[in-house]
Amino acid sequence: MQENILKIQKTARYFTHGNIDEARYLLICLHGYGQLPAFFGRKFEAIDQDYFVVIPEGLHRFYLEGSSGRVGASWMTKEAREQDIQDNMDFLNQLLDLFTGKKSFQKIILLGFSQGGATAARFYYQQQKIDHLVLWASVFPPDLHIEDEINGQPNKNYFVLGLQDQYFNEIEQKKAIDFYRNMNFYIVQYTGNHTIETSILNNLLNSLK
Repeated sequence: MQENILKIQKTARYFTHGNIDEARYLLICLHGYGQLPAFFGRKFEAIDQDYFVVIPEGLHRFYLEGSSGRVGASWMTKEAREQDIQDNMDFLNQLLDLFTGKKSFQKIILLGFSQGGATAARFYYQQQKIDHLVLWASVFPPDLHIEDEINGQPNKNYFVLGLQDQYFNEIEQKKAIDFYRNMNFYIVQYTGNHTIETSILNNLLNSLK
């Protein structure tokens, strides 16, 4: 059986929070596996009004259990991986161009949570407009090689991880922290599990102003 590829148009969704006219900063947030922006976005409703928040939805939606009920979205799987990566980059580039074409922001911050972190990292390192990257409870994509960034003068980027994160045991936490520290990321740890803590997020965003 021979595999073939046909490039098509697809309708993508994104959610926003805040007043773009009054905001000084743009915050783009990529959700984790099986999440939807409408619910994931609640974590960002209490942040500083200086931020205009954009939450794109992963291009793949599916039922979380069986063939009905709650729906989630994801960014990619191991199947047709390279095509999905390119589709994600095309989507995010169009989205960024849309909002930077409307307004000039003082800073643009990109946050990737859990599975969304790999897509965020790929986007950040091929996009010159973004000032800061925040990877929250995320594994860095192993296919992304950025030796020049490590040896140069990188931007102020963060890796955030809860001490009780159920997806990172003690050994994996140490491994991840050592990896990101070697990548010149600032490390933030807090008492909590695999979720975004609003108070930690607010403190981090304030430090980036």
